[in-house]
Amino acid sequence: MLARSARLHRRDEFRIATRQGRRVSAPGLVLHAHVDPDRPAPRVGFVVGRPVGPAVTRNRVRRRLQHLVAARLERLPSGTRLVVRATPAAADRSFERLGAALDDALSRAFRA
Repeated sequence: MLARSARLHRRDEFRIATRQGRRVSAPGLVLHAHVDPDRPAPRVGFVVGRPVGPAVTRNRVRRRLQHLVAARLERLPSGTRLVVRATPAAADRSFERLGAALDDALSRAFRA
């Protein structure tokens, strides 16, 4: 699971990532990545809205995304603010396919 210290909590942190960061789409999710070299460690936030499905489905998708991102946290550049937003297609994707989409999106988000 993703440590509390590695998660975004405040609205302004989400806003900085979504408005100033780079936006990358992949099947089932959208990433917003903003790198601030003055910040020490990467932090990640998740947005799983009602269009994804009922509460049980949204929570399942959120837990899957948290697990997938936690396994990839060390690969993120220092000072990264990353917001992972699930789309309704995420509810129908398997864990492996969601992981592949996340890998693809991360590689495109941090490409030079």
